[in-house]
Amino acid sequence: MSTPPQFGKTPAAFSQRSPYKAYRSPFGPQYKIAANYHGITARHLVKYGTLAGGFGGVAGFFALWFFAEVPRVSKDIMQKVPVLGDYFVKTIPPEDNPF
Repeated sequence: MSTPPQFGKTPAAFSQRSPYKAYRSPFGPQYKIAANYHGITARHLVKYGTLAGGFGGVAGFFALWFFAEVPRVSKDIMQKVPVLGDYFVKTIPPEDNPF
């Protein structure tokens, strides 16, 4: 098996773009192509950045409350929250202290 002859044409993967711009009629709609980087526009960045920030905030809130009973997290982080700090203060009554 051999490859078919090319007959002087280059394959589509190696062809060059034509140097001219596409014709735009003066009677058609006057539109502008948004500035982009590989198809990603500022609108896409705002949309997906807001979405990622929301998911990150919810994940951080969940992780904080999930690990709130860990003594280190409770002492270093949760006790310093202004309204909820007193809830995380654990005091042992004297009659339960073995020492």
